[in-house]
Amino acid sequence: MPDIFEKEMAITHRDFVRLLARALGHDMFVLEDGKILVEGETRSLEIRLSKQTERRIASLTFPVTFVRFEFSGYKDAAKEMARIDLHFQRGGG
Repeated sequence: MPDIFEKEMAITHRDFVRLLARALGHDMFVLEDGKILVEGETRSLEIRLSKQTERRIASLTFPVTFVRFEFSGYKDAAKEMARIDLHFQRGGG
C-alpha cells in the first residue's frame, strides 16, 4: 500500500521541477500533464501537481500549487518525504 503525502506549496511548476532534481540527485523524470513518475527497480514515486494558481495578500502575490506525493516500495516514506522537504525549504528572517 502506498504512502501518500499532500502539501500546499508556494511554488511554480518550473521551480518545483528544478528543486525536485536537486532533491533526487538527478533529472531523470518529466512533468507531463501535472504528473511526474520516478521509478526504480523496487520502488516508485508518483507526484501530481495541481493547476498553478496564486494567492494575494495586500499587494503581494504568491504562486500556489497543491502537490500529492505517492511513495510505493519505500521502507520509510516519511523519512524520504522529510529529506525531499529539506530541498524545498526557503530561508526567512
